[in-house]
Amino acid sequence: MTVVIKIGTSNITHATGHLNIRHIEQLVKVLSDLKNAGHRVVLVSSGAIAMGVGKLGLASRPEDMPGKQAAAAVGQCELMYTYDKLFSEYNHVVAQILLTGSDVADEKRRVHFQNTVSRLLELGALPIINENDTVSTDEIAVGDNDTLGAIVACTIGADLLVLLSDIDGLYTADPHRDPRARFIDRVEGVSPELEAMASDSASSLAVGGMATKLKAAKMTQQAGIEMVIANGAHLENLYDILDGGGRGTRFLVKKGEGK
Repeated sequence: MTVVIKIGTSNITHATGHLNIRHIEQLVKVLSDLKNAGHRVVLVSSGAIAMGVGKLGLASRPEDMPGKQAAAAVGQCELMYTYDKLFSEYNHVVAQILLTGSDVADEKRRVHFQNTVSRLLELGALPIINENDTVSTDEIAVGDNDTLGAIVACTIGADLLVLLSDIDGLYTADPHRDPRARFIDRVEGVSPELEAMASDSASSLAVGGMATKLKAAKMTQQAGIEMVIANGAHLENLYDILDGGGRGTRFLVKKGEGK
């Protein structure tokens, strides 16, 4: 199975911007084990700007574009150094790919990206992908790593996309505020009603960036790729998710769609 796994900033860093050592070590251990089991794994990792903030000792995340790009430049080095060091302990080789919206919008560059990832997977490497925040602007930005994860999954023809976040998945209401909120474990299609609720910033579905996750689900379902939203705090859950179960919201694909 070829699986794209997206990990959010909150899952691998503390609020200070410094590395959450326990979480990132567990992530690397589980992904290494999945590779050992024969799966082809691609990681879409957030966290560069946050880690740059911590590395530079800044009091808060910069608001200006040059400040964000400077933090990303510092943080991306730290992030990849950490991944390379930890994955090497399990005898796995990592490769860094940084993208902008232009790289995936232009057909020729998109094909080059697809070919590069395919060859890396053939060679047994684990590609680690992030948006190139050091050069991205509003005009060429992908915008968020949920969307980037979906683009990567669709481009390389993955079997599954897993979006790891700080929530278990999709709920009928905000579970932090409404004790009657019901967890939704299966979604057959992203309905206009779901999209409308998620686009409302005051709605429960906007919690945890749910609007971008539904956008990603719509993209992957159209491509015939299943997607799961799961809690990145419980990384051992990935074993069951790849087996078709586990705790999370699974966006199903109808037979004959996409692939």
